[in-house]
Amino acid sequence: MRVTMTDQMPITNRILASLPRNTSQHLLTNLESVSLKFRQVLYEPGKAIRHVYFPTDCLISLLTTVDRRRSLEVGMVGNEGMAGMPFILGVGISGVRALVQGKGTALRMAAAPFRIEFARNRQLQEALYRYTYALMAQISQTAACNRFHDAEQRLARWLLMTRDRVGSDHFSLTHVFLAHMLGLRRVGVTEAATALRQRKLIDYERGKIRILDVQRLKASSCSCYQIVKSVFERAQG
Repeated sequence: MRVTMTDQMPITNRILASLPRNTSQHLLTNLESVSLKFRQVLYEPGKAIRHVYFPTDCLISLLTTVDRRRSLEVGMVGNEGMAGMPFILGVGISGVRALVQGKGTALRMAAAPFRIEFARNRQLQEALYRYTYALMAQISQTAACNRFHDAEQRLARWLLMTRDRVGSDHFSLTHVFLAHMLGLRRVGVTEAATALRQRKLIDYERGKIRILDVQRLKASSCSCYQIVKSVFERAQG
C-alpha cells in the first residue's frame, strides 16, 4: 500500500514525526507502508541497500555475523529510527545483517528517491544525524554490555529496549533466538529467563515472553539500558 498526502494517518515513526508537517507530508509521497515478517532479512553484509525503512511498530535487529552459523546483535531499530543508515554517510552497501525480530509495519522508501530527498532536505539531514549519534552510542554500549555484564542483566536490558520500541509488554521470541541476539548459549538464556520469572518480573511460555513488572525489571537491568535511553532522549531534543 502506497501512502499519499491525502492519507489521514498518524505518523508513528519518531524521526518522521519530528519533522515539520510540510516536510513529513512531502516525504510520505515517496513512502509505502509494508508489512514485515518475523525473521525477514532486509539487508545482508556486503550487499546493496535497496530500500530504507522507518519502522512504525516493528523491530529490526542489526547483526554482526562471524560465520555462517554465528551472529551477534549490535543494535536494534524500532519506531525511534531508520534502518539503512549507511546511506546518510554516502555508502549504499550494508555492513550488517538487518533481521526483523518483531513483526509489524514500516514505511519504506527506495534508495534512489531517498538519496535525492536526503541531499535536499535539511530538516531530514539534521534528524538523521542526531539519530546516527544515538545509534552509534547504542552500538558501543551494547558491545561493552555483552563483554562485561551477566546474562540476567543483559536479558533485562534487551527486554526493556525492545519494549520501548514496540510499545508492548508481550513479545514472540524463542530462547534460541534470544541466544543469538545476546551472544549466549541457549542454556544461558534459559537460566537468566528462569531467574527473572522466579522473581515475577517476566513470564514466558513456548515462543512468548511477557513483562510483568517494568520497574523491578529496570532495577535488575545493568546501567546500559538507562545510558542508551538517555542518549536517545538527548538526540531527540
